[in-house]
Amino acid sequence: MTGPRIRQATARTRRYELAEGDGVVRECRVLAQRALREWFGAAGEPGQVAVEDTLLLVSEVVTNAFTHGGVPYELRLDGADGRLWVQVSDTSPARPRPRGRHRPSLPSGHGLYLLERLAAAWGCAPRARGKAVWFEVEVTARTDEPGPA
Repeated sequence: MTGPRIRQATARTRRYELAEGDGVVRECRVLAQRALREWFGAAGEPGQVAVEDTLLLVSEVVTNAFTHGGVPYELRLDGADGRLWVQVSDTSPARPRPRGRHRPSLPSGHGLYLLERLAAAWGCAPRARGKAVWFEVEVTARTDEPGPA
């Protein structure tokens, strides 16, 4: 499998064409990590809560697109004003919905719960080819971190 191919790139927007195959979730995490680091500096470095939350949510949304959404075909990342906006488009028009009450003891079924808990906002929008599930995460430096010299 070839990795995600860049579809569009600007100073604060990246769009990647996704293909089926092993490693897509990992590659989407790598692309999100790279964007966080480039766009948000120290606040986008590994170990920051917002970064770890973002990478977990990218994994969940891409995995859910494969599991419930048909075929994911695009990852879009936008960064501005201390926020990262992530969108994954897939071929199914069905909106994500919980399968009942959240049950932490089960091995799966945590994606929407995690979106509710960790994202500043999230939603779903119809597309010509299915839908896009999106989320935003605040990526700002902690107040107890030293700023740039």
